[in-house]
Amino acid sequence: MTGPIEVRLWVATTAADTDFTAKLIDLYPPSAAYPHGYALNLTDSIIRLRYRAGDPPSPLPPGQITEVTITLYPTSNLFVAGHRIRLDISSSNHPRFDINPNTGEPPGTQRRHVIADSTVFHDTQRASHVILPTVPCPADPLTPRAR
Repeated sequence: MTGPIEVRLWVATTAADTDFTAKLIDLYPPSAAYPHGYALNLTDSIIRLRYRAGDPPSPLPPGQITEVTITLYPTSNLFVAGHRIRLDISSSNHPRFDINPNTGEPPGTQRRHVIADSTVFHDTQRASHVILPTVPCPADPLTPRAR
């Protein structure tokens, strides 16, 4: 897997604004060094819902379903046999990204926070998914090639 990763989500929320974050993780199996396995964060990113179409902000009416794309920072990783790919979706990744008070008020003016009850849809009509760019794996230089 090499390049930028896209996470396409169908979402709705009860708040005036909220964030959606995504983390792509290489999940190592248990080993002597890590008896419970190991989760290696490969890349992550965030989208503030009111900026889903860019600037200027476009509030989403609470409860309305929309598709958003989170473009994760480019990365490159070879997933070794026995490893798993994990995608974490959340509404926060603090302290990496600022906290969203979920009020929709201009940044720096909010005096309160509200709880966002958010939903990610993954049914046949609204198939949330991740797009992983792949490149061909080069042939093993130690393996003789047929001529």
